[in-house]
Amino acid sequence: MIKAIVGANWGDEGKGKITDMLAADSDIVVRFQGGSNAGHTIKNQYGKFPLHMLPSGVFYQHTTCVIGNGVALNIPKLIEEIQSIVDRGVPTPHIMVSDRAQIVMPYHILLDTYEEERLAGKSFGSTRSGIAPCYSDKYAKIGFQVNELFMPEDQLRSRIENVCTIKNTLIKYLYNKPELDPDELYSTMMEYKEMIAPYVGNTESFLHDAVEQGKNILLEGQLGTLKDIDHGIYPMVTSSNTIAGGAAGGSGVPPYAIQDIICVSKAYSSAVGAGAFVSEIFGDEAEELRKRGGDGGEYGATTGRPRRVGWYDCVASRYGCKIQGATEVALTVLDPLGYLDEIPLCVGYEINGEEHQNFPNTTYLYQAKPIYKKMKGWKCDITGIRKFEDLPAECQEYVNEIERQIGFPITMVSNGPAREDIIPRTPLI
Repeated sequence: MIKAIVGANWGDEGKGKITDMLAADSDIVVRFQGGSNAGHTIKNQYGKFPLHMLPSGVFYQHTTCVIGNGVALNIPKLIEEIQSIVDRGVPTPHIMVSDRAQIVMPYHILLDTYEEERLAGKSFGSTRSGIAPCYSDKYAKIGFQVNELFMPEDQLRSRIENVCTIKNTLIKYLYNKPELDPDELYSTMMEYKEMIAPYVGNTESFLHDAVEQGKNILLEGQLGTLKDIDHGIYPMVTSSNTIAGGAAGGSGVPPYAIQDIICVSKAYSSAVGAGAFVSEIFGDEAEELRKRGGDGGEYGATTGRPRRVGWYDCVASRYGCKIQGATEVALTVLDPLGYLDEIPLCVGYEINGEEHQNFPNTTYLYQAKPIYKKMKGWKCDITGIRKFEDLPAECQEYVNEIERQIGFPITMVSNGPAREDIIPRTPLI
């Protein structure tokens, strides 16, 4: 059985928590795209951990955690992250890194930073982790795969010289910054080689063998549908496919083997970075939700930046679930909403005086205004409740209405940050 765990919205939906829970019954957990530019926060018996490069199954000794070929691999960050969890008492995880994964090079991070500085107030809100330059080089065929660290020296140096010629033209004449030194880059790559060597393998063959053996595999996505390079709010998106359709390409598993797609959606909206956000709220109203939301507030796991927040957007979530091909939905972070007398649900968009139910392209999205339906709040703390039928009637109806609006079955609801704070639910549709 292969399950994909993906986000319906802008990311930060709580995918890591769902992966952490389902990893208990899994043999392999695979990260299939993204890099260290975003993270999943996990809370378990070892403590609270913001993960960036590592798959969310690293807290189980029976799992093998695979970093797939679709990942933008920051090697020093990965090694640092492994050591950081081991230092806090977590048993050394079983890690396997694809020999085809693209390496985030030091100049990718520099170029990311330089470009954000150049754009100034018109920037994309990048985390400056080098992700966009890394993926750009991948498709321009001038990136470096992990296996190339092990090629003969003369061949690797030739590749480095070519890349430096291209990058130094940009660095010198556009950014007016110091040029790259090919010898320094070669030395850095040899350091990367030593760091990553114990983990490298042919993950495609490993995963295909696991499929034939009937192993349970989780495919873990980063960010969500609305940050997908093709289907998101372009250009304010990430540089990879965040959708389950990209999981096959980013991991090497056959697409027909993915039998369950769990689409995670937060019970209100949040987003890091710029871009259209129809149901966004501002001022004191936003600050109150931000302060109460998430696990300790709505702040980015990687950047620490305050997240933009808003009410639940049924139009965006319906679209997100459709693009993901969701077979079921996990609705997370329901508990913070207990302070509200009534809770607005965005059930449509008004664009140029007309009501729309379909999620539009970015040009029209910026013109959209939310159409709200007000739901009655439950005005109490719901943490600790373990059965859906024991939730307040108003809380149940809020979940039921979201399910009716998005048209996909909600099979679980979370009401706290820990593994056990997940309530199974029988869908109404």
